[in-house]
Amino acid sequence: MEILLAQSSQTPGGGGLAQFLPFILIFLIIYFLMIRPQTKRQKEKRQMLENLKKGDHVVTSGGIYGKITRIIEKDSILILSIDKNVSIHVSKSAIANLVSKSSKDKEK
Repeated sequence: MEILLAQSSQTPGGGGLAQFLPFILIFLIIYFLMIRPQTKRQKEKRQMLENLKKGDHVVTSGGIYGKITRIIEKDSILILSIDKNVSIHVSKSAIANLVSKSSKDKEK
């Protein structure tokens, strides 16, 4: 009887890493499908914001298209010309995208 109890109290083999394998696989899937692409997009946007220069055509996160007429580096402010004699001050972080010149030519 004691032999049967001793045998039933032993845990089956394969503990350790085998128990955590599903969690490791789930983390890897989440990393490659969600975390990595997001950090890549953030890096690309940061590069785009650093490379903005006078004369670039941009679109803000609010959907306003304009041309950069002046950059105030100290305060991270851009002055956008959106029409003749109409300029607005916009934070650099409000720029959503750089408009390519080819798409501007297609509109004309």
